[in-house]
Amino acid sequence: MNTRNLFILSFVAMISIYVYAFGQDKTIEMIKAEYLFILGLIPLSLAFVFFKFKLKNYELRDFNQNNNISLKSTVVFFLIFQVVDYISYDGFIGMISQWILYWIMGLIALLLLENINYYKNYKAIYNKS
Repeated sequence: MNTRNLFILSFVAMISIYVYAFGQDKTIEMIKAEYLFILGLIPLSLAFVFFKFKLKNYELRDFNQNNNISLKSTVVFFLIFQVVDYISYDGFIGMISQWILYWIMGLIALLLLENINYYKNYKAIYNKS
């Protein structure tokens, strides 16, 4: 399963749990509370789209091949953060209220890594010409 599908599946699951646990109004309120992080996704997404279209006819090199983290390590980090959040934010409800922040931060990290890879490819291709 690729990363894009994992993000989509995790987003649907997270929103479903949020609506079930908090209700629709509280869920929308919690998402709005993270507006600065969501706004941060806009320039990253624009840069991603720019590089994607600019480099669509070129063979790209994966400069991030040494930066991949295994799914096992990701799950271990997530579980550690969940235990800390469970203790710090007064139980289960406080713990799951942090999921939207983790999801947005994961998306930011993914877009940053992809943009860095595209930028390195862009520099390599256009410095040759």
